[in-house]
Amino acid sequence: MIQNRSPQHTATNSKPNGIVTHVGNDSKPGQTHTDGTHNVDIDVIKSDLRQHIVSIQREDTTEKQKEQEITVLGVQLHHWPKSLSFFFCLIGVFFFYVIYGYMQELIFKLDGMKPFGWYLTLVQFGFYSVFGVLEIQTHVDKQRKIPMKTYGFLAFLTVATMGLSNTSVGYLNYPTQVVFKCCKLIPVMIGGVLIQGKRYNSVDVVAVLCMSVGLILFTLADVEVSPKFDQTGVILISLALCADAVIGNVQEKTMRRYHATNTEVVFYSYSIGFLYILCGLIIHGSLLDAYRFFAQQPKQTYGYAFIFSVTGYLGISFVLALVKSFGALLAVTVTTCRKAVTMVLSFMFFTKPFTINYVWSGLVVVLGILLNVYSKNRHSCDRLIADFVRKCIIKIQMRSQRYASKTISV
Repeated sequence: MIQNRSPQHTATNSKPNGIVTHVGNDSKPGQTHTDGTHNVDIDVIKSDLRQHIVSIQREDTTEKQKEQEITVLGVQLHHWPKSLSFFFCLIGVFFFYVIYGYMQELIFKLDGMKPFGWYLTLVQFGFYSVFGVLEIQTHVDKQRKIPMKTYGFLAFLTVATMGLSNTSVGYLNYPTQVVFKCCKLIPVMIGGVLIQGKRYNSVDVVAVLCMSVGLILFTLADVEVSPKFDQTGVILISLALCADAVIGNVQEKTMRRYHATNTEVVFYSYSIGFLYILCGLIIHGSLLDAYRFFAQQPKQTYGYAFIFSVTGYLGISFVLALVKSFGALLAVTVTTCRKAVTMVLSFMFFTKPFTINYVWSGLVVVLGILLNVYSKNRHSCDRLIADFVRKCIIKIQMRSQRYASKTISV
């Protein structure tokens, strides 16, 4: 006997090879579909899909947390608001690097220090390596994340930047050397385009040009009143500038790709760099002469170098936090502003003549800083400006209405 089924029930269609397929929309919990020898439970499939989606979401969240983890001096900045973490890094960079600049100039005031800039860099890198080892011991995860090949390249750039920069102080007036370093803003932008494919707007370009031009004018004024210009120093600082323009973009790209900590980057970059400089000094044959000079007055050499290294190491931690959180351009902008402050303090602590051209060139630098702040916070600045203009218009309208009402009453 054949029983008639209602249209709501599942119909069966015959297929070749004895395959029976159930077609319909009346699947119920626990119901299975038969396809030859395979039994498929719809609830099991749905459950597996949900678990798979949840696992993907958890992996994405974990990756984002790893990418955003930023710790400086034991302070976890990724839990802070962006504005507060930026202000904290800004204060750290200015405080430690101002002392760093003062000690750098003070060391080269020692008689006979001029030829030993590379040995000073060797001592500095040695201190940085020790500090890095001590800080790594405080971390739970001590595993290296960035390949050694990449660290070899980073160490080379670090040696070129700091070694050439330290050595150039012996040949150039300190403010002149600082201003040359400030000109790396433009190469950093070019490096960002070539290395990371970034695009910068016209406001960023104008800001960089203003800051660089202002600081160059500052240098020209310094050369005019107190010339201490040497071609060797220009070549050294120019090479340091090229390396410095590359290293910020390489650090940013590497840290974001491998989710490495600031401590790891500092330790491996400077410990490998220490070996580079040591080999270079041995090959050049100047290691023993530099060692004897430092041993003659250890308090002024190694003592100053220790303070110089401590402040520089802490300053680097804040700079790397800025690079990881806000990008290379903003980090370089902050360090450039710090250099401007260092130059002003250099005139205060070390006797130098003064000219009014310092003021005009400083105003150009301030204009560049304001433009850069506007570029980084364009929406917020536009909103503040719009609110300010609107309030001004409302006040003007209210005053005009009061004036009109008084006129009518009179």
